[in-house]
Amino acid sequence: MKTSKYFMPTLREVSSDAETISHQLMLRAGLIRKQAAGIYTYLPLGFKVLKKIENIVREEMERSGAIEILASALQNAELWQESHRWYEYGAEMFRLQDRHGRDFCLGPTHEEIFTDLVRNNISSYRQLPLNLFQIQTKYRDEKRPRFGVIRSREFIMKDAYSFDIDEEGLNKSYEEMYKAYRRIFDRCNLKYQVVEADTGNIGGSSSHEFMVISEVGEDSLIFCDNCGYSANVEKAQAVDRQFVAESIKKKEKVYTPNIKTIDKLAEFLSIESSKILKAVLYTDEKARTFMCLLPGDREVNEIKLKKLLGIKELNLASEEEIYKVTKCKPGFSGPVGINKEVFIVADNEVKTMTNFVVGANEEDYHIINVNLNEFNVNIYGDIKNAEEGDNCIKCGNKLSSSKGIEVGHIFKLGTKYSKLLKATYLDKNGKEQPMVMGCYGIGITRTLAAIIEQNNDEDGICWPKHLAPFEVAVIPVNIKDEEQANLAEKIYEQLKNHNIDVLLDDRDERVGVKFKDIDLIGIPLKIVIGKKISEGQVELKFRSGKETKLVNIGDIIEEVKNFYSLT
Repeated sequence: MKTSKYFMPTLREVSSDAETISHQLMLRAGLIRKQAAGIYTYLPLGFKVLKKIENIVREEMERSGAIEILASALQNAELWQESHRWYEYGAEMFRLQDRHGRDFCLGPTHEEIFTDLVRNNISSYRQLPLNLFQIQTKYRDEKRPRFGVIRSREFIMKDAYSFDIDEEGLNKSYEEMYKAYRRIFDRCNLKYQVVEADTGNIGGSSSHEFMVISEVGEDSLIFCDNCGYSANVEKAQAVDRQFVAESIKKKEKVYTPNIKTIDKLAEFLSIESSKILKAVLYTDEKARTFMCLLPGDREVNEIKLKKLLGIKELNLASEEEIYKVTKCKPGFSGPVGINKEVFIVADNEVKTMTNFVVGANEEDYHIINVNLNEFNVNIYGDIKNAEEGDNCIKCGNKLSSSKGIEVGHIFKLGTKYSKLLKATYLDKNGKEQPMVMGCYGIGITRTLAAIIEQNNDEDGICWPKHLAPFEVAVIPVNIKDEEQANLAEKIYEQLKNHNIDVLLDDRDERVGVKFKDIDLIGIPLKIVIGKKISEGQVELKFRSGKETKLVNIGDIIEEVKNFYSLT
């Protein structure tokens, strides 16, 4: 391809709305253009890289035995109603009606569609196991689209669904997908961590996320370098701290004027924040109020809390809701003397606390030296975030943490959907059984952004060689020089004849401008044609490491093949 006939609108500067490196570089390098919040058009360079990622995914899925189909992005509401998710999925679902008033949605995911397809076409155990996948556009009405294509409202995803006769079969399918995902992300040259994760609104018994290590990641990872334990912070567990028992002291109400935060209270009382019993109030979908208690240096894990309580919706209590049950403003809430209608949940670490501080349910007052016999805890459980420095639940060593971008997620769904949608098969005895399912997703567009986040420098994108939009850029220093132009054209044609994807920069621009653009879009190898052609040589410039090399014109094809390990 020649730049004079190609569409690659690069930019020197981008809007301050582009917060992440990947978003900035995708705009500057002409990979994408914004159409609306969270909605992007992929330009030729970006589309080429997307297709390369898709091909890696497709090859590894087929290698694992999965079979590709393509389902519609437009989905009938009846299937979602059958699975009960039409009412449960929430505001992220794009809902619409056709001209006849029938309800549809733009698919945020495809469990119902694949399950319906299989239940209508598979009837016997002899037809299982089966694994179907697609690469399709998904739609989710994100409340706050951000970070470019990392958190968008329209995105390309690979999703696969396995159907087995029993749990043993599911475990085999799940392991096969786990291995395939590792091969995919290894081939994308990504540094990633596989972590245990919450199943969210997809459901199922267990799941793993594939997290690309990145400071712009929206997820926090907890992991142990010693034994390999790793989990998303939503799921991560740690050894509960055991507080040193103290002799019981006299309870006392103290004046704490206008002190509403844990840190200020700890400073005012000259104590560690862990000696304060934090009280966080929530309400659920039935307007019930919960008071969650945990040491002051801990944070509530709302995912764990919802699971412990068996509720679907959890909201921080408003100032009015807090006043209704405590008769005071936020900042002074505590369990002593609280309205009995409030359900008290305490973290396991609270069990060994003594002589701690609580809010007095009275403005500007706290109570010191409170103990567990002063109030009733309805239920104990692990409702805290695990943190760096905690002890590993498996081996006891110290845990580490990092940020990550979720690029893949695999689930053991079990019979959740097959039972609801009656996806059954006849076993060897002619008895009807529900299919046992797995679900496996990869964010294709998100993977593209993650690759850029891990592969860039001050000049632009540094693509892994096999993912770059072009393999080679041929750059004549002066396109008006007939000898340079003719040689550039000749080399360009030779490379094409050897099936090497090449871009000829035939623009009438300063060579510095050409170099900047080619480095910005990340082409791994430049062939620079300048004054050295009088000596039968051209210059090779390598994007990675900024190395240069003079080579004879006749050796160019061999040099490029060696660079790409081509035969």
